[in-house]
Amino acid sequence: MNTPFDWNLVRSFLAVLEHGSLLGAARALHSSQPTMGRHIAELEAQLGTVLFERTGRGLQPTATALRLAEAARAMEAGAHALARGVSGAQAGASGTVRISASQPVACLLLPPLLARMRQQLPEVQVELVASNEVSNLLRREADIALRMVRPDQSSLVARRIGTVTLGAYAHRDYLRRRGTPRQPTDLLAHELVGNDRYEDILRGFAALGHPVGREQFALRTDDFIAYWQAVRAGLGIGFVAHYMARTDPEVQPVLPQLALPQLPIWLTVHREIRTSARIRAVYDFLAEVVPQALE
Repeated sequence: MNTPFDWNLVRSFLAVLEHGSLLGAARALHSSQPTMGRHIAELEAQLGTVLFERTGRGLQPTATALRLAEAARAMEAGAHALARGVSGAQAGASGTVRISASQPVACLLLPPLLARMRQQLPEVQVELVASNEVSNLLRREADIALRMVRPDQSSLVARRIGTVTLGAYAHRDYLRRRGTPRQPTDLLAHELVGNDRYEDILRGFAALGHPVGREQFALRTDDFIAYWQAVRAGLGIGFVAHYMARTDPEVQPVLPQLALPQLPIWLTVHREIRTSARIRAVYDFLAEVVPQALE
C-alpha cells in the first residue's frame, strides 16, 4: 500500500473495533455516526479490503481487520507518546484563557470539548463567556472568540474553522400528536417555535413565498437556549443547529429537504497568540476539535 495511514482513520477503526458499532465509536470519540462510517469506508478503500462485516449484531471484524489491529494499536501508542511529549514541551502553557462564544456554542458545543482539553492542558484554566454579544478582543474582553461573523480589525487573527448547519426539528411527542410535515408548506398548519425581535425565520418563510406573521409562532423567544428547550418540550417545530439537535435523541429531524442557510464559524484571537503559549495551545486545540464536533 503506497498511501500512508491517516491517523484519524486508524483512530476510528480502533474505536469501531472496540465498540462493535459506528454509534458506539462515535460516542467514544465525541464524533458522529456518519463520520465514523466515512472513515471506515475511506480506510477500506485505501487498503483495498473489507474490514467489517455488517450483521444484525453490529459490525464484525474480518480476519484482515484483526490482523491489522496490532499494528494500529502500535500507532495509537506512538501517538499517545507523542502527545505526552508535546504536553511536556508545553509545560509553559499555564494560566487562564478567556473564551467568548454564543449561548448555544458555549452551553452545548464547547463543554465536552473543554473536558477533553482539560486532559491535554491541565494547567490551563478557562473563563467561558456565554453571550450573543460580540466580545471586543481589542479591549481584552476575551482572549479567544468563536463567532458567526468575521471581525474586520487588522490586529485580530480570524480563521474560518467550520460551518454550522441548521435544520427543522421537533420532539417525537409533538410529531406523534400533530403528525410529521412532508413538504415545506405543511409547516403552515403546524405549531412553530419562533423568535421575538429577530426576523430570520419570518424572512425565511417569505423567501419560500409563504409569508407568515409572528402570531404563527406558538412561542417566541430570542434566547437561543430557551428556544432549544421549547423545542425539546414539544411546543412545536423549531429551526436549530444540527450539533444542538444531536444532544437529545428524542428530538427528530423533519423536512430534510428544506434548504436552510449555513453559518460560518470563525475562531478569532488577538495577534499576541504568537507570544502566549497558553493562548496558542487553546487556539490550536479548538481549531482541531470544533470542526470535528460540527460534522
